[in-house]
Amino acid sequence: MEAFGIFATTIVVVTIIFIAKAVKAVPQGEKWTVERFGRYTRTLESGLNIIVPFIDSIGRKLTVMEQVLDVPAQTVITKDNAAVVADGVVFFRIDDAASAAYQVRNLEEAIVNLTTTNLRSVIGSMDLDDTLSNRSKINDVLMGIVDDATNPWGVKIVRIEIRDLKMEPELQKAMNMQMTAERKRRAQVLEATGKREAEILQAEGEKQAAILRAEGERQAAFLEAEAREREAKAEAEATRVVSEAIASGNIQAVQYFLGIKYVEALQQIGKADNSKLVLMPLEASGITGAVAGVTELVQQMGADNKALTSGSSGK
Repeated sequence: MEAFGIFATTIVVVTIIFIAKAVKAVPQGEKWTVERFGRYTRTLESGLNIIVPFIDSIGRKLTVMEQVLDVPAQTVITKDNAAVVADGVVFFRIDDAASAAYQVRNLEEAIVNLTTTNLRSVIGSMDLDDTLSNRSKINDVLMGIVDDATNPWGVKIVRIEIRDLKMEPELQKAMNMQMTAERKRRAQVLEATGKREAEILQAEGEKQAAILRAEGERQAAFLEAEAREREAKAEAEATRVVSEAIASGNIQAVQYFLGIKYVEALQQIGKADNSKLVLMPLEASGITGAVAGVTELVQQMGADNKALTSGSSGK
């Protein structure tokens, strides 16, 4: 009985060991490779898996979740011989566990070194200004290069981010001075442009004002000429009427002409430059008579016109 107990116990222990060697529980987010006598045979997915105990063994345990690697800071020379210090991060994912396990030794170190080398090449082909302003372009170009290079390793490069770009203190100081000078230049250009536009607007305004002023003067000259024409017509009509009155022997017409000439003579004497004070005997009856004559002449002309109108209506 004692020997049977030992045998049974041995069977149970061997069975437990056999099951432990045969059954493998792979955690979520991982893949395990299986090796038979040191040669890769298959890949175990997440969950419960069974292998041949003592013949098959677990080779590599790989994480297939997205991982991140730090790219150490390094000094990079740009195309225009400016030194910048760059560092970044790489996000990658293992898609083929067998290739990642057996195509490259020390996968993470290989990815970091590959990224570092190509980072120098990408930044070295760009000027300093492009490097500082086109960080996204550097990320895209670098990701494409590294992704193509790591594809045989069963790795997918998800993205690469340049974390920081630093310049030497002397270069940073020089760039600050350059930016200050550029801002001053732009300010001067804007000021000059503003002055030029203001002068153009002022000249345009003066032009419009001159046009309007000339138009106003033309209108005033036209109105003045029209007024002179009307005055000339009125004077000609008056002269005709008075001439007819004189021809008919009307004494008031004669007095009218004499009064006009009399007043004009007085105006000429008063306008003389060498005449400061004029003393002369004047007979007021002459001017009064002339005015009275004009009044009677006008009244007579009105009466004649009225009679002529009444005669025309009777006919």
